[in-house]
Amino acid sequence: MTGDRHALPKRFVIAVTVGGVIGLGILRGPGEIAEVVRDPALYLALWLVAGIFVLLSTVVSAELVGMTPRSGGFYALIRRAYGPYAGFLIGWADWLTYAADLALKAVVITEFAAILLPGIATFSTGLAIAVTTVFAGIQLRGVALGALIQEIATSMIGLVIFGLALLLLFVAAPMQDVANSVPAANTLNEWSLVIATIIFTYDGWLYASYISGEIRGGAGAVARSCIKGMVVVIILYMLLNVALVKSVGLSSLVGSDLALARALELAFHPAAGTVVVIAAILILLSHQNLEYMSGPRILQALATDGFLARRAKYIGKGGNPVVAVLITWLVAVSLILIGGFEFLLLLSVFFFVPLYLALIAGIFILRKREPEAVRPYRAWGHPYSTIFCLAAWTVITLFQAYVERETAVYAVLMVAVSWPVYRYLARS
Repeated sequence: MTGDRHALPKRFVIAVTVGGVIGLGILRGPGEIAEVVRDPALYLALWLVAGIFVLLSTVVSAELVGMTPRSGGFYALIRRAYGPYAGFLIGWADWLTYAADLALKAVVITEFAAILLPGIATFSTGLAIAVTTVFAGIQLRGVALGALIQEIATSMIGLVIFGLALLLLFVAAPMQDVANSVPAANTLNEWSLVIATIIFTYDGWLYASYISGEIRGGAGAVARSCIKGMVVVIILYMLLNVALVKSVGLSSLVGSDLALARALELAFHPAAGTVVVIAAILILLSHQNLEYMSGPRILQALATDGFLARRAKYIGKGGNPVVAVLITWLVAVSLILIGGFEFLLLLSVFFFVPLYLALIAGIFILRKREPEAVRPYRAWGHPYSTIFCLAAWTVITLFQAYVERETAVYAVLMVAVSWPVYRYLARS
């Protein structure tokens, strides 16, 4: 935990949660889902039910966040419930995801920028490195600056989505006949894609656990603020989806890479979609900032527990883990130069669904193993809510493992390789 002078306010948790969840998924997801679901009522019901399910999962797993007053994200939470080896495995997989995601999003930022300024496409690699370097430099400057940028960026993103949704609600564009465009049949894989798209668009509900040890008010305040942040996200998502359905209809969005841009083009002017491209760039820049705050704290936690060189846990005068930031930046730049981040993301993201399952199960484990432990926040509706979430995430995990069998094999190999490495580090 950093010193008190670097402690962050509770409102920052809401900024982290909302800013971490809202991503390109909500801009492109509606177009992908509209390919399968053309009925407006069913479409909106899917978004609402998925939002309530994720909110319930947050309400349950937030108990584990409240019990774990240290930064480090899923590493710290899993270690608390399952011990050092599980934490070690998840910690390294999680950090690799951050490094790969930083590289990918830096590249995508330059691709979107090239839509606005085609001439810069020639310098895309150099610009991607420059973008990620700027945000690493911001974290080296200090946690307060990074936090301020995140709060401003999250407020701007929320206002942009809210404002565009309101505009669409009061404008009716020519729509195709939705009733006649409903697909005759859908395959299991298509429906699985719909569910996965919605669930992952809501992903990030425990983002604040990466900086949990640095929030004024303690981990209990972090747990409650995570829930508040998800309520804000659900409201924004539902408002935007209602606006899309009302203004242009689902048929007009089918296959669109940026559904909101398509809706603005139909409702206002062919050039109106540029606003969404700018919003997408803003979201991606916000994620660069947030991921340089979160990812290095995984390395800091690993170093604190002896799974990385001690220097990685060094906290600079600005309140950030300086060496960990530099390591993360170096790997991100390397991935931009040599590629390979797609495979790392595919492999690492595979762990996330079973990880949520493990977090929910961890509530039962700690209730039994540590019944007298301090719980600043207790899961609402336990054990019934916890059992429901556990069953739902079990089904989703099994389905993912079946659909992504090849990735599952790589994940098993990664686990097998990690064991001797962990044993070596543990003995050292």
